[in-house]
Amino acid sequence: MQQITYTRAQQLPNILAQRIVILDGAMGTMIQRFKLGEAQYRGEGYTGPDGAGDRFKDFPRDVKGNNELLSLTRPDVIRDIHERYLAAGADLIETNTFGATTIAQEDYGMADLAREMNLKSAQLARAACDKFSTPDHPRFVAGALGPTPKTASISPDVNDPGARNIDFEQLRAAYYEQVEALVEGGADVLLVETIFDTLNAKAALFAIDEFFEKTGQRLPLIISGTVTDASGRILSGQTVTAFWHSVRHARPLAIGLNCALGATLMRPYIQELNRVAEDTFISCYPNAGLPNPMSDTGFDETPEITSRLVHEFAAEGLVNIVGGCCGTTPDHIGAIAHAVNPIATRSVQRHFFYKEAA
Repeated sequence: MQQITYTRAQQLPNILAQRIVILDGAMGTMIQRFKLGEAQYRGEGYTGPDGAGDRFKDFPRDVKGNNELLSLTRPDVIRDIHERYLAAGADLIETNTFGATTIAQEDYGMADLAREMNLKSAQLARAACDKFSTPDHPRFVAGALGPTPKTASISPDVNDPGARNIDFEQLRAAYYEQVEALVEGGADVLLVETIFDTLNAKAALFAIDEFFEKTGQRLPLIISGTVTDASGRILSGQTVTAFWHSVRHARPLAIGLNCALGATLMRPYIQELNRVAEDTFISCYPNAGLPNPMSDTGFDETPEITSRLVHEFAAEGLVNIVGGCCGTTPDHIGAIAHAVNPIATRSVQRHFFYKEAA
């Protein structure tokens, strides 16, 4: 099989072969801590030259909760979150683009802003990584592609199994626009994450490959699925093993799981991935346990608990990339980084999918 020459983040495969790499934690959890109201989501409270000023002051629909808009209206908030995670020890930070597709932004009437959101989010993450990077400790921007709120393989109507509210081509076009803007803004890695429908993910992977072929760029790819419950399957019905074989053709640098479950419940599925994806790096970024509305973060686990559980994954030789999803904070990421630091990274059979650029 022809090897891949990466045009960005060429050091990352070698770093992964030498030590466990740290991904950042939850963006949404941190945004919630700022307790922003409708006016703040529209830009109130920030007068910097990279803000939006009064651009969204009179926007006719409510925008509170549209976290991706904050990259335009409150870049100070997003910048602060990135820098907190980097200071805690993150090697990879995700762009604030989980919902920055035309499909997801249509819920707010802001589909036309999706490209701008991706570009600005990538630029913010790029600047933060550049601020913290050193020759001995480079930091990388992971351009985040979320699943969208629609699903290409599951009917939204229980009375009509054949009904669909999105098709492959719509998803492909939305993802292509997102990838193009993320790379233009400075992403080093592309992260297709929180996959609950493999057909959605395939549309994203198709768009990524289309972009690579058109531009000659080739970024490392991380694919992260979501096991939704104790059945051990993603929402569209695949087991972890089946999911891996469905996306393996994309030749990701890493395959993994995130969200939905805490580390305790996620463990058997990471063990399964470890068995079937022997020649590929493994990523794992669980939630901070189960939802708990009484908790400061909305989830059960403290940094001490989450880091202890992730330490067990590392000690068992299951992972190459670890971080946190819902409910995790810079304190969680700092604790995880400290917990896995002395442990060797997961052993991988020679990864034949890449080579360093000459």
